[in-house]
Amino acid sequence: MTVVTRVADRAPASPPEPGLTPEDVVARAEAIASALVARQAETEERTYYAEDTHRRFAEAGFYRLLVPRRYGGYEFGVDTFMRVSTALARGCPSTGWMYLFGAAHALAVATLFPEPAQAELFAGGDFICPATVAPAGKAERTEGGWVLDGVWNYCSGAPYATHFLGHTLVPAREGEPPAPMLFVVSRDQWRRLDDWGQQLGLRGSGSHSISIENAFVPDHLTLGAHLSQVTVTGGTPGLALHANPQYGGGPLSFMLLELGALAVGMAQGALDAYEDLMRSRTTTFFPIVSRTEDPDYQFRYGEASAMIATAEAAMTDAVRQWRETCERGPSAFTRERELRLATISREVVRLCWRAVEGHLFPTAGSSSVRQGERIERVWRDMSTLHSHAGLAVFLSSLANRELARARFGVG
Repeated sequence: MTVVTRVADRAPASPPEPGLTPEDVVARAEAIASALVARQAETEERTYYAEDTHRRFAEAGFYRLLVPRRYGGYEFGVDTFMRVSTALARGCPSTGWMYLFGAAHALAVATLFPEPAQAELFAGGDFICPATVAPAGKAERTEGGWVLDGVWNYCSGAPYATHFLGHTLVPAREGEPPAPMLFVVSRDQWRRLDDWGQQLGLRGSGSHSISIENAFVPDHLTLGAHLSQVTVTGGTPGLALHANPQYGGGPLSFMLLELGALAVGMAQGALDAYEDLMRSRTTTFFPIVSRTEDPDYQFRYGEASAMIATAEAAMTDAVRQWRETCERGPSAFTRERELRLATISREVVRLCWRAVEGHLFPTAGSSSVRQGERIERVWRDMSTLHSHAGLAVFLSSLANRELARARFGVG
C-alpha cells in the first residue's frame, strides 16, 4: 500500500545551521568579498563567478537567506539580504550582481505562490532563480498547464541556477490584447546559452540567455500577472502560510531597491581603490607630495565619501521603511507606497554614480583607469547598471508619472 503524505502535513525542515544569525552571514559576506577583489579579471573572463566561490556561498547559507524556514531556509529579513549583496558587490560588482539576482527571487516565490508550489520549488533548500521582466517566447495551453518555447535574455544568475522565473504573453478574452503570465521552471527544463561577456561592464555577472524548448509548466507554477504589477493589498499566500510580514510586501519596490544595494557596494569598492591610490601615489604637479597630503585630493575623497555614505544611509532607511510597511499589513502596500520606496533607490544610484563618475574616476589617474584596474572596472559596471530596464526605463521616467497619478487619483 502506498502512503501519500500531504504537503501541509510535512514537518518543517531545519536549515543547515539552526543557530546562524544575520550578523554571522554579513560577516561571512565581508570576509569572502575581500578575496573577490583579486579574482575580478578571471570572473569577467569566465563570465560568472567560480565554482569554489559558489560552494562558499552555499556553505555560508547565502542561497537560503530569503527561503522560508519551513522549507529549510533562514528566513532572514530583506535588510540582511541587502547587506550581504552590498558587501559582495563591494568586492566584485559582477559577483554581487549575479548573486543578488539569483537569490532575490526566493522572496517573490515565497510571497506569491500557494503552498503546494512553494513546497515543490523550495524542496532543494538552496534556491537560485534568475528572472526577467520582459515577456518572451510563446505558451500554448494544454491540459493542466502550458507548453513553453522561447529564449529569455539577461538571466543574471543562470550558471548555478536551480530554477528560472520568466514572463510570457498568453491569449486573453476575445477583443483584448494578450495578457502577461509569470511562470517558474526547474533547471532540467532549460539550457543556458553561451552569449554573455562582450558587454561594456558586468561581464562576469552570469547574465546569459535561457532557452526553453517544449517544456510543460503546470498551472500551480504560473500566475496570471506580471511581477511588477502584482497587488498585495488584499493579502498574499505567503503571508498566510508563513505568518511573516516580509512575505506580504510589495514585489516591485523590493526588486528596484536591489539596484540601490548594488550601486552602494560598487561605489564603496571604487572608494576603497581610490583610498589605496591616495596612500600609494603622489601628486602630478608641484609640490610633489603624497595624495593624502594634497588639499585637492582630500576634497575629492571627502566629497565622494559623503555622497556614498549618504546613499548608503538612504538605502538603509528605504529598507527599514519597506519592512515597517510590511508590518503594518498588506493594505499599507499601496501602489503609491511602492513607487515612493522605489524612487529612493533611483536617487541612491544617482548619488553613487556622481561620486564615481564625477570625482573618483576622472582624478584617479590615467594609469589607474586602464582596462582591468579596479576603478575602471567599477566605472564600466556602473555604466552598464544604467542600462538595466528597471533604472533606465521605469525609474527614470515611468515611475515619476505613475507616482503622481497614484497620489492625485488620476486614472
